Amino acid sequence: MRFEGLWFRYGRRADWTLQAVDASVEPGQTVVVLGRNGAGKSTLLQLAAGVLRPSRGAVRDRPPVVGWVPERFPADQPFTAGDYLHRMALVRGHDPSQADEWIERLLLADHTGTRLSDLSKGTAQKVGLAQALIARPGLLILDEPWEGLDAVARTLIPGIVAEVTAAGGMVLLSDHRGETARIPGAIHWQVADATLAPAPPPPAPARDEVVIEVAVRRADADEAVVRLRAQGHAVLGVREAGR
Repeated sequence: MRFEGLWFRYGRRADWTLQAVDASVEPGQTVVVLGRNGAGKSTLLQLAAGVLRPSRGAVRDRPPVVGWVPERFPADQPFTAGDYLHRMALVRGHDPSQADEWIERLLLADHTGTRLSDLSKGTAQKVGLAQALIARPGLLILDEPWEGLDAVARTLIPGIVAEVTAAGGMVLLSDHRGETARIPGAIHWQVADATLAPAPPPPAPARDEVVIEVAVRRADADEAVVRLRAQGHAVLGVREAGR
């Protein structure tokens, strides 16, 4: 996918939000868009998704299936979470049961009967993430994907990104929390003064760690892994006791 001479502003007399943007994203790549609040990160992601149209220039070779997750999911809709996700599967040409995988993976099963407008922001964000993944996206766009999510859900984002890119998809995401240190191999772009430029990755946090081996019952293994990751620990592996 290519941005060719991209210019954008929100009104004919407004200042340019983005100007003369030339960049490309290759299959299998993850691109992290950095910049201060109001710099134009969300605008660039919306142009990539096709939510906005450029004032000048063009977005070329956008994949046919795009998963788009805005910073704040629009929850003011007359559906329960489960009904919404099943309907979104139908809209994308899939059986409604296709949504159930993501309902399970994102721990939404207890909320399927809750109206979208009654969900917490974090749970609504997980619904937004689920709808973007029902059809395997060739381009996944995540605007501040960690914002509002609980600790367990935040640990799932790097794995989801890796699945999309491993299948040849592209991922564009913005981040101001420094969470992208968990996504190895990402390319970084910086938006500043209405222009886009390559940026070095943020420095990895210093590590002062020890390895502790913990044994749990087989039935409790999955729950223990989720809980340890949610607490910020790195799970290096799971093996049979005694091996």
